[in-house]
Amino acid sequence: MTTIKLAMDDSDNNELRAKLDDEQFQVTQNKGTERAFTGKYVDHKAQGIYRCVCCDTELFSSEQKFDSGSGWPSFWLPLAGDTVQTKIDTSHGMTRSEVVCKNCDAHLGHVFEDGPQPTGLRYCINSASLDFRDSQE
Repeated sequence: MTTIKLAMDDSDNNELRAKLDDEQFQVTQNKGTERAFTGKYVDHKAQGIYRCVCCDTELFSSEQKFDSGSGWPSFWLPLAGDTVQTKIDTSHGMTRSEVVCKNCDAHLGHVFEDGPQPTGLRYCINSASLDFRDSQE
């Protein structure tokens, strides 16, 4: 697995810009949000693992994905271990819990306390921050 340091110096930034498309870069590096219902993984049903588009860290399993109706891929639990972490986000005049990749600090989305049981959580994640590896591969 290749780890890319984010926004550390110009060479790292250039490497990441070359790897990601404009939307992926905006979402992961500038805490952007793709428009609802436009991401490629919103209605994605294949079985496998969702990974960080920046560093390839395994983040979420399709087994914990659910249709929240929010317009973004939603999960009720990240993979076991410390693959994601949360940070307080006070942008846009509200307080939310931002979800980032623990390995490279890429912005993934936000987590809300209105998800299904058993966790009651909804990890609302931008498709642009994810890559997918099918379990059949």
